[in-house]
Formats: sequence, structure tokens, C-alpha cells
Amino acid sequence: MNVLGVKVLKIDCSFMGRRPIHPVVLCDERERVLIDCGYPGFLPLLERAAASVNIEFGRIDCVVVTHPDYDHCGALYEIKEKYPHIRAMSSEFDAPYIEGKIPPLRVSIGMEKLASLSYEMREEARRFRERLESVKPVGIDGALRGGETMPWCGGTTIISTPGHMPGHISLHVVPLKTLITGDALISTRGKLRMSHPRYAVDPREAERSAAALLAMDVEKYVCYHGGAVTRKSNGELRFEDLA
Repeated sequence: MNVLGVKVLKIDCSFMGRRPIHPVVLCDERERVLIDCGYPGFLPLLERAAASVNIEFGRIDCVVVTHPDYDHCGALYEIKEKYPHIRAMSSEFDAPYIEGKIPPLRVSIGMEKLASLSYEMREEARRFRERLESVKPVGIDGALRGGETMPWCGGTTIISTPGHMPGHISLHVVPLKTLITGDALISTRGKLRMSHPRYAVDPREAERSAAALLAMDVEKYVCYHGGAVTRKSNGELRFEDLA
């Protein structure tokens, strides 16, 4: 069966009290590239989601991490353990964080703000820190740079979209006019917007990155949080329900 193109996965996270996530698989004649990989322990869910769109997970060649938040790279260690042939890639900036050479950036920022928080907020911050530190480090096999074009799906351009995280990247699948946003944009029933400023390391830069993506000449946006949104001929955006 033909699996060429951009395959959007949907993983139900309601058992965690969270919204679904939408990793993406880029497929062409030579490679299958998974974009982001969910929380720690999510490999079985990823395998089932890939099978639902006729992709055998063991045939994936590479995982690209858009940024090192634990819901985007949490399962990378277990993927590499079970499928050692799969390469891991990220932005050059993010590589040392994913490899564990530098403590998670959000932990460092959180520690700076800890003294100013209420007791309840400190407890929440402590639990968040534990989740971040539960992500096992993984070696990065290749660094991606903004403006670089990879051969995936006939030409996929890496876009630097800092703000949510400093090394955040998005991917523009040029021949298919499709933009994989990571967390630079989220979708709520077809409404595209930047992620909540609360979660941005630099909210103003995140706003600039979101505006730049919204101005691009693309026909489809795929948001990790919210799924796929297509642009109709009249310019309106339409939510694609993957249920």
C-alpha cells in the first residue's frame, strides 16, 4: 500500500488528563521520518498509531525532535533501545540538552524562579521538574540548522522558530505545501495560534515565530497539539478531524 506523503498520527492522552498529541511521519521512497515522539513510555502507543496508517514502526529511519520538552522527546530513549538503527536528530542548539550534557533548560529557569513562588506553585514546579528529569538522555546522530533543506518528501526545509524554546524548529514540506509546527503553533478546532505564553521561554520571540509561520504560503498546518488544519481556496482554515 502506498504510504508516501505526510502521515499525521493521533495518540489519545485522555488517560493522563491531557489532549491528544499528533506526531507526524514523513514518507517517501527512501526514508520514513518521525517528527516528535511523545511522553516517556509511549512507544507502544506510537507503534499502534503508526500501524493505523499502514506504517511498520521498525521501518522508520529517523526521529526528529522539534524541541526537548518531555512530551516531544520522552519516548526517544525507548525507541533507540528497541530500534537501534533509528537515527535521532534535533536542532544544533537542542542536541546537548537531549544528550544530557546540559540540564533541561526549563529546570534551570524554574530553579531561578523557585524562591518567588507560593508553596503550592513550588510543589507543582517540583513535580514538573521530576517529569523533566525522568527523560533519559539519548545521543543525537545529526544536527539540523535553520534554512537547511533535507531530502525528505522531495524537499523539507528546517525553520528556526525560537520562543517556545530557544532551539525550537518547525519543518516545511515544500512540495506538499505542508508545515509541521511543533509547538510554535497550536490548533483549537481550526483556530491557529501560538502556544500559551506561560510555556514560552521568550513570549515575544514566540509571537514573532508564530506570525512568520502564519504568513507562509502553505496549504496545511500540522500542530502537535491540535492536529491538521488545511487552508481552503478562499483562504479560510478548516480543521481535519482524525478521530
